[in-house]
Amino acid sequence: MTDLFSKLLQYLQFPFVRYALIVGVLIALCSSLLGVTLVLKRFSFIGDGLSHVAFGAMAIAAVLHVTNDMPLVLLITTISAILLLRTGQNAKIKGDAAIAMISVGSLAIGYLLMNIFPVSSSNLSGDVCSSLFGSTSILTLTQAEVWLCVVLSIAVVAIFILFYHKIFSVTFDESFSKATGIHADLYNLLLAVVIAVIIVLAMNLVGSLLISALVIFPALSAMRLFKSFRSVTICSAVLSVVCALLGLLISIAAGTPVGSTIVAVDIAAFALFTLFGKILGGKA
Repeated sequence: MTDLFSKLLQYLQFPFVRYALIVGVLIALCSSLLGVTLVLKRFSFIGDGLSHVAFGAMAIAAVLHVTNDMPLVLLITTISAILLLRTGQNAKIKGDAAIAMISVGSLAIGYLLMNIFPVSSSNLSGDVCSSLFGSTSILTLTQAEVWLCVVLSIAVVAIFILFYHKIFSVTFDESFSKATGIHADLYNLLLAVVIAVIIVLAMNLVGSLLISALVIFPALSAMRLFKSFRSVTICSAVLSVVCALLGLLISIAAGTPVGSTIVAVDIAAFALFTLFGKILGGKA
């Protein structure tokens, strides 16, 4: 145990490890804040759909040989989030069908483009696997990318705090919110844009196929013990940050994949919270 602790302290002396921890914690915090709302609104898999869009955008950036692909990926994912919201409100195409269409279509087109057109990397299968399941790219972040993540994360948290009551109202009763004069469509649009930002930030951490875990598991775990929206949100945020930090440290020390390790820790936390919920519920 002492050797493991010493090993972690040694790793923490490197700037790239500290960058990874900062970005990981910020992404986990942002994901958990929106996760509670998405779970309650039955939009849990919108993150999954947008993550596949982000993968398609990354493929386009690779084909175009764009060095810094984040602005392009963020733009395409944000536009897709807006389109997904509009399409999901269409009576002929329900929300779950719209998510499935965009998700599968973006994933297929992205992989098709990477196979048809030459990309700068010679290891196509490795690039695809890294994009889907995460990789060590979280450990190769530049200082500029870290600052961008910090700024965007602060913006996400600020938006959530400033519009907390409006988000709460729209989450539980959208029809009543509209009746009281709240522009529910505008706040749904705001949520879609914020989710797109979170998805793009999380791509380097867990990969496009595992992003939904950051959104869903902390919220569901918190719901095992707490009932009020505020309590669930606070617990979800704290739990998500702890799991991300623990997962990153385990990944660094054991050499396991970053994204998969964080998700495994989230699953273990969900199991524990479920057990505690049953014990406390039984006593009540």
